[in-house]
Amino acid sequence: MKLAMPVDEKNLESTVCISFGRTPYFLIYNTENGEHSFLDNSAANSQGGAGIKAAQAVVDQKVEVLITPRCGENAAEVFSAANVALYKSSGNSILENIASFKNNELSKLVETHAGLHQHNK
Repeated sequence: MKLAMPVDEKNLESTVCISFGRTPYFLIYNTENGEHSFLDNSAANSQGGAGIKAAQAVVDQKVEVLITPRCGENAAEVFSAANVALYKSSGNSILENIASFKNNELSKLVETHAGLHQHNK
């Protein structure tokens, strides 16, 4: 199974990023064989719609699960349409979150927030 996680750096010792849409990278991880890669988040510097753009980039990687501290409602709709399950991360460690997921210890992420729109008018 392929999962994705927003991360601060391109290594497994990095931490989970607190911001989904503005994360610098996504970890793409195969739970069956441990193969992984890092996807640059091209949406991180978008003026608006970063969550939707980031969600689509993750969906395009054909992941089945997203582990994240939080997710905006628009991004969550993209994941729902693609049948990607959302789980709430626990703590900051990437490897601990992967282990917790494999052991069925993570909760489903059911609460989403409104997009963090900043209008300077």
